[in-house]
Amino acid sequence: MPRRKNSEQSLTPLELQIMNVLWETGAANVQTVQAHLQGRNLAYTTVQTMLNVLNRKGKVKRQLKDRAYMYRPVLSRKKAVTQAVGEMLNRFFGGSADGLVLSLLEMRHLTPEKLVQIQKVLAPPQEKKHGND
Repeated sequence: MPRRKNSEQSLTPLELQIMNVLWETGAANVQTVQAHLQGRNLAYTTVQTMLNVLNRKGKVKRQLKDRAYMYRPVLSRKKAVTQAVGEMLNRFFGGSADGLVLSLLEMRHLTPEKLVQIQKVLAPPQEKKHGND
């Protein structure tokens, strides 16, 4: 199987946690990211290494500021979700969105109320009626 380009590689769970911090805080140094990683007691050097990996993958950019690197996300949350869902669709459902939806229905993750919301999103927009018509 051919290797994917760095920019197409999916995020590991720890990388995703770090990206979540950066999406919420904006540009941050290693110490700030370390402090915001909830439920994790990671060494400064571990967080620094992970940020450097994300930088190499093209998911974040770093800039030296006052003797410390500031890391900012290049990959948007929306793009990360799109990539992850696309990868899951391909891996588990052969690219079929129907398969995913049916699986969610079978597992009871989609309630009738949620299906009504989905139908509203899928419905064509209604033309607005003007009072003078």
